Amino acid sequence: MTSRVARKPIDLPKNVDIQMVGQEVTIKGPKGTLVHTLPQGISIVHQENQLNVSAESETKAFNALSGTSRAVINNIVNGVLNGYEIKLILVGVGYRALVQGNIVKLTLGFSHPVEFQIPQGITIEVPTQTEVVIKGIDKQLVGQVAANIRRFRPPERYKGKGIRYSFEVIILKETKKK
Repeated sequence: MTSRVARKPIDLPKNVDIQMVGQEVTIKGPKGTLVHTLPQGISIVHQENQLNVSAESETKAFNALSGTSRAVINNIVNGVLNGYEIKLILVGVGYRALVQGNIVKLTLGFSHPVEFQIPQGITIEVPTQTEVVIKGIDKQLVGQVAANIRRFRPPERYKGKGIRYSFEVIILKETKKK
């Protein structure tokens, strides 16, 4: 009995190429190339325009690994085809962002501006002073960069000031009353 996630095949579009050497999978698409190393005991079968992930054993650990590997490979295929994007919103008086070269300068109410080094493979745009858009082909890296930037000033519960995701809903607390 394999994982329900691993049983679903991954559809490969025409403009995405895949190469497998041992446990290393290289996926090329219009947006770029990503490499993923499969865990021992997990294999991929390439048939026509589909990929099937399977485990060599039916143990609980291998079932979990096969489902995780299928999800990661699917995210890589979507990333090299379409890319990923996360939007952050800065809420607060005087909070603003600015991109200079490969550094994002954030003014977040501290006595000094916060500088964030943009990692390789990520592009950051600032359409307005209070919006930061993080783009890339690696879903994990895009999410990690967004979390690292958000960590500088997470939204607080009383006024909602801070850095929040565009899809995040902050429920404000009511202040104490006498």
